[in-house]
Amino acid sequence: MLQPTQRRCDRCGCSLSQYNTDTLCSVCARSRTWETSLPTVPEHVWFDQDVRNALSAWDFARASRLIRLRGGLRQEDMAQLTGLSQAFLSMMESGNRRLTNIDKIVEFLTGLAVPAELVPLPLPRAPLSTQQESLAQFAGDADPTLPWTTARMVAALDTAVGGSAMKRRRFLTASGVALTAFVNQWDRAEAEPLHRAAKGSQLTQELLDSLQRTTDGLRTMDASSGSGPLTELGNTHLKFLRHLMDHTSYDMAMGRRLAAIVADTATQTGWFAFDSGKREQTLGYLYTALRAAKASGDIRLGAGALSYIAIHAYSTEAPHHAVTAAQTAREKVRKLGTPALEAMLLTRQARGHAKLGERQAALAALGRAAELCAQGRSEHDPEWLYWINEGEIHGQTGSCHLDLGDPRNAITNFTKAREALNPGDHRTRGLFLSRAATAHFTNGEFEAGSATAHEALNLADQLQSARLNDHVDAMLGHLRPVTNNPYAQGVLERAADAAETRSRT
Repeated sequence: MLQPTQRRCDRCGCSLSQYNTDTLCSVCARSRTWETSLPTVPEHVWFDQDVRNALSAWDFARASRLIRLRGGLRQEDMAQLTGLSQAFLSMMESGNRRLTNIDKIVEFLTGLAVPAELVPLPLPRAPLSTQQESLAQFAGDADPTLPWTTARMVAALDTAVGGSAMKRRRFLTASGVALTAFVNQWDRAEAEPLHRAAKGSQLTQELLDSLQRTTDGLRTMDASSGSGPLTELGNTHLKFLRHLMDHTSYDMAMGRRLAAIVADTATQTGWFAFDSGKREQTLGYLYTALRAAKASGDIRLGAGALSYIAIHAYSTEAPHHAVTAAQTAREKVRKLGTPALEAMLLTRQARGHAKLGERQAALAALGRAAELCAQGRSEHDPEWLYWINEGEIHGQTGSCHLDLGDPRNAITNFTKAREALNPGDHRTRGLFLSRAATAHFTNGEFEAGSATAHEALNLADQLQSARLNDHVDAMLGHLRPVTNNPYAQGVLERAADAAETRSRT
């Protein structure tokens, strides 16, 4: 007699009971509510005459309420789609707030995917659909909705490493529709096989090994001493990789590995640009990394690029895009057996939830991240993800608690983080110390906060990281209203002396 095939949980892989008719075990089933895909507005809503009338009259309060009710959505769903806070939507629907800013109106409409013909925007040119409006920024090969060919990957790389300022700005968007388009197309598009039969010399594994070591070396330098001049070094490395793509011969396997190195290097260079304060350049590198990751066939590299897109999003007042990017990446790697990679993505998702004030979703994501981190690295986890450990999880948990207005729990987790971080990861330690000091000050603990602040200042003096300096400035901002406090005075005087020393040198 044939034995029935053992069924396993779609998420964690454990054996399912014969009495369980679900595809998840009981533990995973209890936590799947925060893991659902981005909600959508059902198509039938746009044929509702009341909805159409409200949109035609630009009555966004009534339109929001009708779309929500007719589509069976919650205000939390509407907030996630539009980027507007749930509190704002509630006040708008009740008539206490109005949606008047044109950028926010566009984001509201595009987030809900409102058909363009229902709300003609008063723009000084022929009306285009909202999607066309946004994607018009992506001239020619930069359009993410076009097939993801090798030529377009190279065009994106050209723009990132050597394009004019105007060309680079085509990678940016205020509304975030472009970001969503890149994320969606990376998830769905098919990549063209990467193969070049050029007359140049044959690309060798030894050269590729050396190129990967260069990228790894830049990554290590960044963790220990900050981004500093690394953006230019990464850019130079990318230019050489670009040269090899056109002037060497390689088969499909070698071409895919070259694309993987491009993806890894572009991701790191995008991070260097972000950490050094060059945020207007960041997305160009990260979009290039997505294209190169697609060409390489390595989903993990694409997930890595999306993780940095998520950081960029929650750091630039677009936390809903952080959640979308992290969730999309997690969905793609879910069956690869990469617990460290998924744990890292969960921390990015949690930061987005925390910035949105979604406490339960943030803590659920962090809890799952801790569980996965405790499993240890698997053979399928990427080598570039060496820095994920218990300290990182505690530090991101502390950061979420701080964003959620819970300084006491933030302090507890930052204390655990400093005990478990990698010793050489000085910048991360500096970031967590500055946030820990902020939590102490917020909680009225000036003596403990002062001691922690001095440690953060010590690291900021040693590192070249505009991002860490921004965190230190935010930390100092909590002390300026209480300059009569002796602990506050000590920290502010130390920071002023350091700033004066830097200006002289």
